[in-house]
Amino acid sequence: MNLLKLVKPGDWLVLLAGMLSVVWLFNSIWQSGSGNRVIVRSGGKIIAETSLFQEQTIHVNGPLGTSIIAIQNHRARIASDPSPRQYCVKQGWLSRSGESAICLPNQVSLEITGAKKLYDSLTY
Repeated sequence: MNLLKLVKPGDWLVLLAGMLSVVWLFNSIWQSGSGNRVIVRSGGKIIAETSLFQEQTIHVNGPLGTSIIAIQNHRARIASDPSPRQYCVKQGWLSRSGESAICLPNQVSLEITGAKKLYDSLTY
């Protein structure tokens, strides 16, 4: 029995509509907006809050040493950190609202904020 004979033209239409709905939902609901501010914390206290559009380097002192945060081309990242595993450095460039990089051993964090915030189970 051939499976293509069982599929009617209306079935293809329903399948196409379902795929288009999934793409639309992914683009409109799941994605957050572009960020425009950077919040840098050390030990839970805000150290700096600056624009994502101004290129700069921020040095933040923590218990293990100095973390370096780079802001370039409307994105930010933790460029250097004295933490042993370097998870926050491996996080890479952040540019969308709600994204963050956290260096737990050095108690330094970086968060991107904007008009629309990305929500997940941790921030809900």
